[in-house]
Amino acid sequence: MPHDPLLARLTCVLADVPGVQAVVLGGSRARRRAHAASDYDIGLYFKTAIPLDTERVLAAAKTIADDPAATTVTPVGEWGPWIVGGAWLSVEGRKIDLLYRNADAVESVMESCGAGVVTIDYQPGHPHGFCSAIWMGEIAYCQPLHDPNGVIARLKSIALPYPKPLRSALIRRFQWEILFSIENAELAAAGHERSHIAGCLYRSLACVAQVLFALNERYLINEKGALQEAAGLPLTIPYLVEQSDQIWQLVADGGFAQACAMLRQVDWQLKTLTQPDGTAP
Repeated sequence: MPHDPLLARLTCVLADVPGVQAVVLGGSRARRRAHAASDYDIGLYFKTAIPLDTERVLAAAKTIADDPAATTVTPVGEWGPWIVGGAWLSVEGRKIDLLYRNADAVESVMESCGAGVVTIDYQPGHPHGFCSAIWMGEIAYCQPLHDPNGVIARLKSIALPYPKPLRSALIRRFQWEILFSIENAELAAAGHERSHIAGCLYRSLACVAQVLFALNERYLINEKGALQEAAGLPLTIPYLVEQSDQIWQLVADGGFAQACAMLRQVDWQLKTLTQPDGTAP
């Protein structure tokens, strides 16, 4: 990747923190989908046997933060079992997100995903939920900045190539929910329950994105922009973004039945890409 002085500075400071096994660049910058104002997502990987010294993380963060006095970091686990913890920083006027990951936990989840076992859990910041396969995607797409013991290299060997059992499991897990959510929205439409209708239709569209990514053997690591990205995949639904925009305009205008009918059409289009048993051709 091109030399980035800010990344070099961050890596130099964070790599010396006790417990840090690896430092990686993740998110849109790692996938080369970033724009000028995009965040820097920096993953700090540690091992169970050598815990991350979060006090030293704080001390390191204060040496680079634009406002050291306002800088805080969380304990491990503060943000739940999936996001785990970290910090939000401003460095040289750029937004930096530090994210903790236990490499042992990540490896265990990745092995389950590779065997076709996936979970999805409630998680603030992920309105569709946190799918365990996100950890696979984080590893597959991240760019190691510091990996002296080969921790990330080992995990990448699990994530790549994309496992066939995971592909089938994600399609099986999410395809049925598309119509199920539409039907729930249709029930709510009789009472003009706009928020519930919107929630159901959002879940349906999120499941469409999950299935399309799985069909294409691509990891979906964030709901933001997922439909737009799915629309550009080799196996996709024609005019997916435009249809989604029309659905939301209908919801805004109170055309709930029409919105549900349009989403049923999207579901039908997706089913033409899969076999009747729900597995990819």
